[in-house]
Amino acid sequence: MHAKIQWLDNVHFEATSGSGHRIIIDGPPDSGGQNKGMRPMEMMLLGLGGCTSFDVMNILRKSRQNVSDCVTQLTAERNDEVPQVFTDIHIHFVVTGQNLDEKKVARAISLSAEKYCSASIMLERAGVNITHDFELIEVP
Repeated sequence: MHAKIQWLDNVHFEATSGSGHRIIIDGPPDSGGQNKGMRPMEMMLLGLGGCTSFDVMNILRKSRQNVSDCVTQLTAERNDEVPQVFTDIHIHFVVTGQNLDEKKVARAISLSAEKYCSASIMLERAGVNITHDFELIEVP
């Protein structure tokens, strides 16, 4: 895996992934940015959300859950002092579908957190407290 970060100006960068996708990174005006892109720590949080969402949906599909939507909401707290690392992250899954089995959804989230989600496991090993919960929305 590789990535390239190209400086554009001030704290404004273009990031290119090994798979060829691009995003813009920028800082807030008080750090010299122009708010033209995501902040690096926002991308870390999005990476965690994407990683665990990927796992949970794969596990739910394999367990034959009829999911029509899954939204993963993340809330993070950071240190006030430099380095402003994440201290706590809460992940809330909203799973919508038909005849959803609460135990299977809970198991999918647990398996992601404890076994499959590389981002979550790496952050927890670094001392971040990560919690999870979920709600089910039943549709006809």
